[in-house]
Amino acid sequence: MIEVVAELSRGPVFLAGEALECVVTVTNPLPLTATSASSEALAWASAQIHCQFHASESRVVLPPPDSSQPDVQPDSQTVFLPHRGERGQCILSTPPKILFCDLRLDPGESKSYSYNEVLPIEGPPSFRGQSVKYVYKLTIGCQRVNSPITLLRVPLRVLVLTGLQDVRFPQDESVAPSSPFLEEDEGGKKDSWLAELAGERLMAATSCRSLHLYNISDGRGKVGTFGIFKSVYRLGEDVVGTLNLGDGTVACLQFSVSLQTEERVQPEYQRRRGAGGAPSVSHVTHARHQESCLHTTRTSFSLPIPLSSTPGFCTAIVSLKWRLHFEFVTSREPGLVLLPPVEQPEPATWTGPEQVPVDTFSWDLPIKVLPTSPTLASYAAPGPSTSTITI
Repeated sequence: MIEVVAELSRGPVFLAGEALECVVTVTNPLPLTATSASSEALAWASAQIHCQFHASESRVVLPPPDSSQPDVQPDSQTVFLPHRGERGQCILSTPPKILFCDLRLDPGESKSYSYNEVLPIEGPPSFRGQSVKYVYKLTIGCQRVNSPITLLRVPLRVLVLTGLQDVRFPQDESVAPSSPFLEEDEGGKKDSWLAELAGERLMAATSCRSLHLYNISDGRGKVGTFGIFKSVYRLGEDVVGTLNLGDGTVACLQFSVSLQTEERVQPEYQRRRGAGGAPSVSHVTHARHQESCLHTTRTSFSLPIPLSSTPGFCTAIVSLKWRLHFEFVTSREPGLVLLPPVEQPEPATWTGPEQVPVDTFSWDLPIKVLPTSPTLASYAAPGPSTSTITI
């Protein structure tokens, strides 16, 4: 019996283009008092990162498989296929790397191996939607002599920041950020430089504040004015807005605002329904605020963007966009007053009307949501950084 443990050095969340480091420890768990005949051996171990794509057949017409992929006898149990037994298609993978060959461990002995790989920058982000799913995993395959391959899978979460694909790592040592107190190899310098560049771009894109005002009206007049200070956010930030109903001519009885994502399948991959066909669009609400606002002059709301959610992105098959979805309930009666008179000549009992004729309408305001620091994102839903398997 051999125990294999894979531990991610920095947690399970990464930015596309960053270097992943995983320490693989192989141990013979038998006690030291066991005989030398109890030594265990492994023929080899290899590691590879891959991205699995799965689509809902009721919503998406799957693209034809890539005929350029070589035939590797998927039914054979002696060929290292990281995506063996996984749902969907493997759309992205890194070259496999051999960790060791012909390893023999005595009772109580263990050895550790380091796996380093740069996450492909051209891939999609990790996403689990209603129409499609993009799932990243690090798979480690181990094999005993004359035995099937055993696979150990470590789940990953990959965030994608658009625009980093065209950035080149500076060759000048004076340009690349470094610390004189640390010794870093070329890969470590590039990784820290990429993380710092991504942080600077995120800060520049989300720190600009400028008040944007929107007049909200229905068919009978103005309801109010909505104000928001920015339209680009990072994961973990709060979307703060104000609503001024004092300058409206139509009474607003109630409003709600929802922070939503819109998942839309591209037209060429949509599953047609009926004669005219319906677009494959689904919405997910991440936060919601509702308020009764009759006789309210000004109000505000704050909606948090979950760290565990996926920033907006677009691939050849699906796109994900963020929006604020407003719903308003307004009165059909002009000058509606539901409060008792301030001054009454004599005591009287006042009751509000039992029924008020109303209209409803909705309004969508697109916003942009970008990734955040992988370290910060890992605090939201901390996934397992260590995976274990026994062979």
